[in-house]
Amino acid sequence: MRWLGTKLYRQSIRGRAVSAQDTRGVYARRSQMPYFRFDGQRLAYTAYGRGPRTTVLLPGLLLSQTMQRPLARQLARRGHRVVTMDPLGHGASDRPTESWRYSMVAFGRQTIGLLDHLELEHAVLGGTSLGANITLEVASQAPGRLAGMVIEMPVLDNAIPACGAAFTPLLFALRYGAPAVRALARGARAVPRGRLPLMLDVMLDSLAQDPEPSAAVLSGVLYGRVAPDHEERCRMEQPALVIGHPRDPVHPFSDAGMLASELPRGTLVTAHSVLELRVRPRRLTARIATFVDDCWAGVADEASAAARAGRHGRTA
Repeated sequence: MRWLGTKLYRQSIRGRAVSAQDTRGVYARRSQMPYFRFDGQRLAYTAYGRGPRTTVLLPGLLLSQTMQRPLARQLARRGHRVVTMDPLGHGASDRPTESWRYSMVAFGRQTIGLLDHLELEHAVLGGTSLGANITLEVASQAPGRLAGMVIEMPVLDNAIPACGAAFTPLLFALRYGAPAVRALARGARAVPRGRLPLMLDVMLDSLAQDPEPSAAVLSGVLYGRVAPDHEERCRMEQPALVIGHPRDPVHPFSDAGMLASELPRGTLVTAHSVLELRVRPRRLTARIATFVDDCWAGVADEASAAARAGRHGRTA
């Protein structure tokens, strides 16, 4: 009975699924994207590739799942199924205006809801910035569901001053400068899409959003729990690839280094810049792909060991 509700709902939206190639300009194609409902809200996702080994990728704060499209496609070409998702308030998902709906804990629950909707017992979970912190939140809430974690640019203890300096003025502008921000959004929506560089497309998508829900997202995230605390992180047993980079106070390399040292199975990788994975992705993509392969090999080894132990117990 565990998956009955999910199966019935998936059957009800089967005709809505679209290919990854059809998701350029997510806001213009919102009604075409596959989605599921969680706590009465619609959450959009996109699937790339096929197969039993699934990796889920999450975007940065106020950005859409489009930013993870190149990595998703590369992993799919290597035989993985990859799913990207817009958390509530992001991209093509619903964007309510109540700030209480937004928190790292809520984003973690939504991601677990996606795993349930897709009937995934395990997945490799990864994300950038906000998505990295959501990954840690899922590891805290449902550790048994994760085969591994890809954590790019986590926002932890050392980022607090820079985050306050960067996001408080942004929140003020979204909240009290809404007419000017809406005029900017209309201009962003008028820009033709499809041939722009990926990150420019992603930024235009973010600018095209209405400011009121964006302000609610920022309010909820800034004034709630940002990530599991030090003691929780030290107990996370999943293999983890932590990607950090220099010269970014909002995502300081010291946070990535600290996290990699806290996680019992953490490995630190240094990116050359904040944009390396989006502009020159070959090196980091290869590293991520190898890590994901190793995660699933570990899952297979654990399953084989459990099966051998079961047979031994029956014959003892």
